[in-house]
Amino acid sequence: MTLFDVSLLAVHLAGTAAMVGLIWFVQVVHYPLFAHVGVDGFDRYALEHQRLTSFVVGPLMLVEGVTAVVLALVPPAGLGRALPVTGLALLAVIHASTVGLQVPIHRRLGAGYDDHAARMLVRTNWVRTIGWSARGLLAVVMLVVAAQ
Repeated sequence: MTLFDVSLLAVHLAGTAAMVGLIWFVQVVHYPLFAHVGVDGFDRYALEHQRLTSFVVGPLMLVEGVTAVVLALVPPAGLGRALPVTGLALLAVIHASTVGLQVPIHRRLGAGYDDHAARMLVRTNWVRTIGWSARGLLAVVMLVVAAQ
């Protein structure tokens, strides 16, 4: 395995692992706490949450996405394409869920607290939580397989 391959797999694992940890925190702690923020000022809270979260997740998702695409297009010797393409497919599901489910719910919450929307956010976010968890495992497996 070349230095480029090792670096690519390590950066990919780091970006994915960071997102796994972040999504579990969001799923178990952050989103459920929306119900305890209170109605007054929730719209400001929700909008600031969206703005500030993008500074954390944006760079991580960019690193993860770019490395996932490169791995699928040019997999390290001995790795094959099946694992990287599976990882890329999972990432597509995660992004589709983000754009199709979580972003619209966040917009709704940006207009003010809505208990139904907050509960839907927690429920629908399981798609991303499970998807990123699977990607984290897959990133470790890719590193192990490529190292053999």
